[in-house]
Amino acid sequence: MNNATFPEWRGRLEYVCIGCGSHFPASNLLYTCPKCGSVLLLEDMAAPELKKTSGVKWREIFDGRMGTRIPALSGIFRFYELIAPLPDEEDIVWLGEGNTPEIEAAKRFQQEVGISFSFKNDGQNPSASFKDRGMACAFSYLKWLCRHHGWKEVLTICASTGDTSAAAALYAAYVGPPLKSVVLLPMGKVTPQQLSQPLASGAVVLELPGVFDDCMRVVEILAKKYRVALLNSKNSWRILGQQSYAFEIAQWHDWNMAGLCLFVPVGNAGNITAIMAGCLKMYELGIIDALPRIFGVQSEHANPVFRYYGQPEDKRIWQPVKVRPSVAQAAMIGNPVSFPRVKYLAEKYVQVAGEKSFQIVQVSEQQIIEAMLAANRHGHIACTQGGECLAGLKNALAQGLIGAGEKAILDSTAHSLKFSGFQEKYFNDSFEPEYEIKPDPALANRPEELLANVEAASLPVDELAARGADAVANRLNLIEIESEK
Repeated sequence: MNNATFPEWRGRLEYVCIGCGSHFPASNLLYTCPKCGSVLLLEDMAAPELKKTSGVKWREIFDGRMGTRIPALSGIFRFYELIAPLPDEEDIVWLGEGNTPEIEAAKRFQQEVGISFSFKNDGQNPSASFKDRGMACAFSYLKWLCRHHGWKEVLTICASTGDTSAAAALYAAYVGPPLKSVVLLPMGKVTPQQLSQPLASGAVVLELPGVFDDCMRVVEILAKKYRVALLNSKNSWRILGQQSYAFEIAQWHDWNMAGLCLFVPVGNAGNITAIMAGCLKMYELGIIDALPRIFGVQSEHANPVFRYYGQPEDKRIWQPVKVRPSVAQAAMIGNPVSFPRVKYLAEKYVQVAGEKSFQIVQVSEQQIIEAMLAANRHGHIACTQGGECLAGLKNALAQGLIGAGEKAILDSTAHSLKFSGFQEKYFNDSFEPEYEIKPDPALANRPEELLANVEAASLPVDELAARGADAVANRLNLIEIESEK
């Protein structure tokens, strides 16, 4: 039995404004700087103390917790000292998030693509998306905060394209009072599968006309005027929790990230922010000796970050874009709230690891959906965002941005079942024109009817089975065993 105990270490976390550099205590709900309005990052002011422990020792500590039976250390908080060393053991919320498998692509699939790669299956989190990592941290903090202040009721609220609302509603339902969940969705822009999740968790689900960016503006106004817990990636606690993705990859690769290329859909830019921050944190503590290369991927239907970095460095101007419909629905965001964090961290990342360590690639909608189908036909459970990453890998290869000697890890942010409706549209050639997708009939896969004109109820059970067996055998050209002798 593993004898790990809950850490005694408590850090000194503070919000740090990346605009004006102001610091604020972590005991308040803050999302933007009260002085200049810029976004915040959470930093542990006591982190220099962590450097007194060697990188080798930290590896031993985190490896030693892998077999723990302590629920609070079983998920993302296995890396407690690196994530959010503030909540106590009683505050930690664990629903089985984290520890998602990194699945090596089928050998023939790697040969077809032309490079070694794996999928990190974050769709195997409790609500079937990577958002659970951030929610586990955010809700653990909220439990601590409510206990700290004696608050009797706190409304949690988020704008969502589907996955955020599912995760927020799930964790709020588990924690219960004093937390209550409300989610805002863009009307008609969320898949039925994703919509069913917050409804099932009992959240108040409100639909507004427009797209995600419109819902996000509403949530931002509410967060300024009322005491509500905003749970989008503007929430710095969520960013801390999502750093666990980087920690897990490092641990899976025995803490050696040299030669790895991480492909991440940009979306609202929270995940790519967290991954960069997590990698830098491990590097600064000597836990890893080299930083992986990071590739953000955007659809040409929602590509503000790609457009920004596509400009000459001295002429870059940030401009949100008007999004067009995308099968990578969770990434259909034209004004990602975490972009200032991306810019801030990318500059630090490039200073340490070189100009080619951070890049943004663009893909088409056709490439996204067909990459998802290709992944699933090779035994993976990639969502459309996983397809987006695979399409990004293929484009990066074609453009010479990545070498055959490197290994790519693709972030499949959600489970493929959440996006089965897009697969059905592809198979049935029913995409609306604005998607700009023309299905290849050779990739369509539909059920075939056998004995379509037979009334099953009118036949004896044995006769129906015999007819069914004959029909299947004829369809598959099966040869009877006796005739082989």
